[in-house]
Amino acid sequence: MARAKLPRSPSEGKAGPGGAPASASAPEEPHGLSPLLPARGGGSVGSDVGQRLPVEDFSLDSSLSQVQVEFYVNENTFKERLKLFFIKNQRSSLRIRLFNFSLKLLTCLLYIVRVLLDDPALGIGCWGCPKRNYTFNESSPEINWAPILWVERKMALWVTQVVVAVISFLETMLLIYLSYKGNIWEQIFRVSFILEMINTLPFIITIFWAPLRNLFIPVFLNCWLAKHALENMINDFHRAILRTQSAMFNQVLILFCTLLCLVFTGTCGIQHLERAGENLSLLTSFYFCIVTFSTVGYGDVTPKIWPSQLLVVIMICVALVVLPLQCEELVYLWMERQKSGGNYSRHRAQTEKHVVLCVSSLKIDLLMDFLNEFYAHPRLQDYYVVILCPTDMDIQVRRVLQIPLWAQRVIYLQGSALKDQDLMRAKMDNGEACFILSSRNEVDRTAADHQTILRAWAVKDFAPNCPLYVQILKPENKFHVKFADHVVCEEECKYAMLALNCICPATSTLITLLVHTSRGQEGQESPEQWQRMYGRCSGNEVYHVRMGDSKFFREYQGKSFTYAAFHAHKKYGVCLIGLKREENKSILLNPGPRHSLAASDTCFYINITKEENSAFTFKQEEAGRGLGGPGRGQASRLPVHSIIASVGTVAMDFQNPECQPAPGDRSSKLALPTENGSGSRRPSIAPVMELADSSALLPCDLLSDQSEDEMLPSDDEGLSVVEYVKGYPPNSPYIGSSPTLCHLLPEKAPFCCLRLDKGCKHNSYEDAKAYGFKNKLIIVSAETAGNGLYNFIVPLRAYYRSRKELNPVVLLLDNRPDHHFLEAICCFPMVYYMEGSVDNLDSLLQCGIIYADNLVVVDKESTMSAEEDYMADAKTIVNVQTMFRLFPSLSITTELTHPSNMRFMQFRAKDSYSLALSKLEKRERENGSNLAFMFRLPFAAGRVFSISMLDTLLYQSFVKDYMISITRLLLGLDTTPGSGYLCAMKITEADLWIGTYGRLFQKLCSSSAEIPIGVYRTQSHLFSTEPHDLRVQSQVLVSMEDFEDTREVKGPWGTRVGSGGSTHGQHTVGSDQAEHPLLRRKSLQWARRLSRRSSRHVGRAAAEGISQQRVSLSRRSERQELSELVKNRMKHLGLPTTGYDEMNDQQNTLSYVLINPPPDTRLEPNDIVYLIRCDPLAHVPSSAQSRQNSCSNRLASCSPKTRDETQL
Repeated sequence: MARAKLPRSPSEGKAGPGGAPASASAPEEPHGLSPLLPARGGGSVGSDVGQRLPVEDFSLDSSLSQVQVEFYVNENTFKERLKLFFIKNQRSSLRIRLFNFSLKLLTCLLYIVRVLLDDPALGIGCWGCPKRNYTFNESSPEINWAPILWVERKMALWVTQVVVAVISFLETMLLIYLSYKGNIWEQIFRVSFILEMINTLPFIITIFWAPLRNLFIPVFLNCWLAKHALENMINDFHRAILRTQSAMFNQVLILFCTLLCLVFTGTCGIQHLERAGENLSLLTSFYFCIVTFSTVGYGDVTPKIWPSQLLVVIMICVALVVLPLQCEELVYLWMERQKSGGNYSRHRAQTEKHVVLCVSSLKIDLLMDFLNEFYAHPRLQDYYVVILCPTDMDIQVRRVLQIPLWAQRVIYLQGSALKDQDLMRAKMDNGEACFILSSRNEVDRTAADHQTILRAWAVKDFAPNCPLYVQILKPENKFHVKFADHVVCEEECKYAMLALNCICPATSTLITLLVHTSRGQEGQESPEQWQRMYGRCSGNEVYHVRMGDSKFFREYQGKSFTYAAFHAHKKYGVCLIGLKREENKSILLNPGPRHSLAASDTCFYINITKEENSAFTFKQEEAGRGLGGPGRGQASRLPVHSIIASVGTVAMDFQNPECQPAPGDRSSKLALPTENGSGSRRPSIAPVMELADSSALLPCDLLSDQSEDEMLPSDDEGLSVVEYVKGYPPNSPYIGSSPTLCHLLPEKAPFCCLRLDKGCKHNSYEDAKAYGFKNKLIIVSAETAGNGLYNFIVPLRAYYRSRKELNPVVLLLDNRPDHHFLEAICCFPMVYYMEGSVDNLDSLLQCGIIYADNLVVVDKESTMSAEEDYMADAKTIVNVQTMFRLFPSLSITTELTHPSNMRFMQFRAKDSYSLALSKLEKRERENGSNLAFMFRLPFAAGRVFSISMLDTLLYQSFVKDYMISITRLLLGLDTTPGSGYLCAMKITEADLWIGTYGRLFQKLCSSSAEIPIGVYRTQSHLFSTEPHDLRVQSQVLVSMEDFEDTREVKGPWGTRVGSGGSTHGQHTVGSDQAEHPLLRRKSLQWARRLSRRSSRHVGRAAAEGISQQRVSLSRRSERQELSELVKNRMKHLGLPTTGYDEMNDQQNTLSYVLINPPPDTRLEPNDIVYLIRCDPLAHVPSSAQSRQNSCSNRLASCSPKTRDETQL
């Protein structure tokens, strides 16, 4: 009860003028005023009267006198208090219903006791009347009703039944009184009330009329009242414990109780009615009911009189009506439960381990990627996966989850992560981890991120101790889920990976293979050598081990990192890439030779399998010392020539370390030693030092690449070169971006100067040709200038990249960028934007595509709304195919939504080799490979990429919590002081003296402290479209002839597109000449004659009908037609046509990535080696500037004839 009281006035409780309390001089309060209220004084005479005039008016006005108001008065009545106890209060009403249920069960039990004690053969009659015996005459049609009306009831039993009946009657009448709402007949004609009156009133009547104490009363009907009480009790119980997913349990319970009540009613009714017949026992009646309801009907027991026969008919009709309705409701609830998934058992959650996967919509590709990657780890085989998704289960997902492999381990629950009830169903608080994935198929990715953020908050609020693994799409939303244990931002990784693809070819393929779990068994049954080697090396992953506990590295305790990396690779075939100090949580990639290993360090290495799963077999060599096996799951030893070459002798570059070339000069770094390589003796390589020598100028070597930035501004050109500065970008487009030291402009460029195709008052350049860039362009085609594009620019402008190697970046945007994005990029040198679309040839030509080496096509969000999911990439694929035909020498990297669509990139309709690769992919998928798509040529070459391939990065972090950090370091998203960075180096013909990958490992470790981790290899290949390959061969050779003719043209902008940096075309020529020089010379001569004949005697060739030449000419005319189309558009736009190369076709090469190949792998021309280079700022002495200058002078004297090549 609540009472409202008026607040006291400020004068209440204060003393009057005489010092007495105001209440003492107050007049007697009026009648009816509550004594609980404070009294109001009538005032005082004098000056105080004027001061308290409002109070006097208030107290003297009878209309404003105080009134006590009591709220919720109706709850104070006796009826409301009873209703609160019996009905409204959940726990008390639950106890009342439990008591009622027990009472009804007791009456049924007392009825059974009465039947067992009653014997009609001893006589039948009313209470106190003489007993008579009745015999059943089957031939007589008359029925003796006395055995049906009268029963024998003991005195104690009667007293008990009367007491129970009185209690039940009083309870029923009380509930009727409390539930009465104005219509008494509605309460009276309820079935439960009628049954209650039938079973209780006769017992109460027998109290006053003794002869009726033996009257038969159908107490067994109380089973239906017990069933009704049980239903109400279960509902109250579920309401009390807040369980909402109990409909299935309720329906099963109702069906079971209904069936039980039918059997019990039929048993008791037939037994009693047959007292006038064959006098069946209770057990015989129960047997008859079971046989009848089960439709068996043996016929050995049958009712003999018509009342019992009528009861059987009624019971069968009731069963035929009631039971199907109950079963229908049960089936409906079962189907609904199948959709929602039910609950995850609390007992199972406490005894078994499980993880929860929260998604907006579950597609079959996402599910299989997660399951294959999650269960690829041996220690996760006993885990359960609980999927929490708000949508109905997809039909394909349902079929997959019915497979026995997944049916026992995957549980699908339909529900929302924002509801505590659904999180309770998934037992989130007992989960080992929770994976929250974003819906990347949404058109509005920001809205998808908002949903992900709310899910993460809800899970953190419900289960704060459950580890969170969150996938976010937009980088600006990442800081909202910073509390999660592991976060992967899709656009950050995507753009950084695409940027590295432009300077380190196929970085996307390298990272994808590293973050996928594989045993390296893919392609091992293929007849082609490159597929077997590529598949074997794809099994390499990143593992970790404590250095003191490792068999790989513990012998190198106290040695330098570079020494341990080389010797571990030489001895075991493992590639040590980084470490983590015990006292420091930061991971360092290749900390350099000055870093000594300690027993407490955690080592990170690349290998086929982790050390715990490796077998070590030591074999005795001729030198008398043991040498460990490669550690790749087999007991094979390294070839003797590799061992001898790796040991080596002291070379000239070790004897004169001050003349070591800079790492930035790649050709001089791998230059052939001048003294040690003469004659027939194989050139040797300097050994890797155990500890860093203070006399070695390693800091000078590392910083000499930086010193070229301080050289004269104009070396080769007359254009004035703007001096760049190194610093941190002043404007980050979003919160949470990692600060990276970059090349910056001394002053921010005006926004008008960022527009490539329009001049302004600062410059008049309107096309890429006018700028006169030294290096090739990098063009990025995107729909909008999102914040993720910032991560594309930062790796290309990082401080450790030489200024001479910086490529201009052009952003081709469908929509105009906003002010905030321009503010973020205006500090970077040579970054421009242009409005246009990738499907518009004019836009491509205006942004300088003929002067570009790389074109990156980013997936567009607007294409996500395709009616058919896999058609979201249709527009992108067709546009890229068109550009591939128009600009064949251009390296195009495409992002697709669905990885399965990569088979359409560079599509060849009748290519038998592509058909063979398709069959190989299907075979690998049937074998359960997680990387079935790896043999597709566009993916192997790094030309196509799907961000869904990086979903496994988040899944792997559950077992390897360091994978996200290592991946971000490799991509340049994070820069830890002292940690190295990923770069690449090209192997030329002059570098082949090194011979093998193991010797290259030693050369790099000893000269520049760089750690190679893989090779990007390109080799020639003939794609046959017909049984005879002569036509294709002629096309390839003509293309090669044109390539050689144009390769000698000098100048950055006067050359054709194929003359600069296309490694594919160069490798095709070099490898063919090296392997078949005679065939190559004759083929080129034939190709030149063919080209002259086709240009001078076209009519004669057509008349002769030489099919191969006609096909070649038809192909050539198609290229000329495309060339004319492009040149006409360039003339129309006023662009010069001197840079367009119409014949350099690179369709006849294939490329692939070899991660950590064996040490005896032979190097080939145009191999590109992935390196982890030391941080140039890790060990900078105080006199670094002077040492840089001196080192630069000494390098000029040591190797005067160095090749002018740009290091990748």
